[in-house]
Amino acid sequence: MAGILDRFQELSVWQRGSERAPHKPLLILLALGALSRGEKSLSFEQAEPRLVELLKEFGPARKAYHPEYPFWRLQNDGLWVVTADEAMRPRASNNDPPRSELRRANAQGAFTEDVQRALLQQPATIGAVAQQVLEQSFPETLHQDILDAVGLDDSVTVATRRRRDPNFRRAVLVAYQFRCAMCGLDLRVGTLTVGLEAAHIKWHQAHGPDSVDNGIAFCSLHHKLFDFGAFTVADDHRVLVSEQVNGSPAVDDVLLKHHGRVMTLPRRQEELPKPEFLSWHLSEVFKQRALP
Repeated sequence: MAGILDRFQELSVWQRGSERAPHKPLLILLALGALSRGEKSLSFEQAEPRLVELLKEFGPARKAYHPEYPFWRLQNDGLWVVTADEAMRPRASNNDPPRSELRRANAQGAFTEDVQRALLQQPATIGAVAQQVLEQSFPETLHQDILDAVGLDDSVTVATRRRRDPNFRRAVLVAYQFRCAMCGLDLRVGTLTVGLEAAHIKWHQAHGPDSVDNGIAFCSLHHKLFDFGAFTVADDHRVLVSEQVNGSPAVDDVLLKHHGRVMTLPRRQEELPKPEFLSWHLSEVFKQRALP
């Protein structure tokens, strides 16, 4: 199993500064879900709408989404092969075929034969690869939602293996006086603090540090909503809720009523959220735009 994990560990992901590009990881997870159900290949026509939806839900907000890029370029990692009924015309700017060509030629994508063999030889391998891809690209709060979305919810045991600074959580909770910065939750059972977590503003997966100025104390619900991009925090520490948020009247109490309010802040200046980390969350996680 170690050999196949190493191959996925070496996945080449597009980079420009701190911008997120989860296209290949999401395609791999989508294909792993299909393989676990006995589907050894994915047509582009089948994968395109599902990958666009995954990018909208779990990727950064963008004006346009391009599922054709990972579908074609994953071949460069030696893990994927694309076949088609006929030749496809490339773009004028590079060798990639546009999505119209992938549709027209009935392009099919699949893991290479050796990768498929390795994934199917041991039932646990698909889950191990999925877990590794998740840990490389997404915070733990989103893992189960992504697994559910790609149909791997019964195949993977979600458990973090990343080594974290053991002092980070306590330092953040102390800075925020053991209260959720959003709703003020301070729940204890005896002397044990329950349901309060230290959220990273800039994710570990984007090389965010384990420092108090990159952390905010949130209850478990607001932590997940923050990582999902339902709200963000502006440079002036006002809460900004996404206009995509909707639901039952209870949503107003949980989230909408906090829009525009200044969240609870640490007392020490050096522990305040660092503007560069807040800016990253705004551009790479928040489901833009904010409510008026």
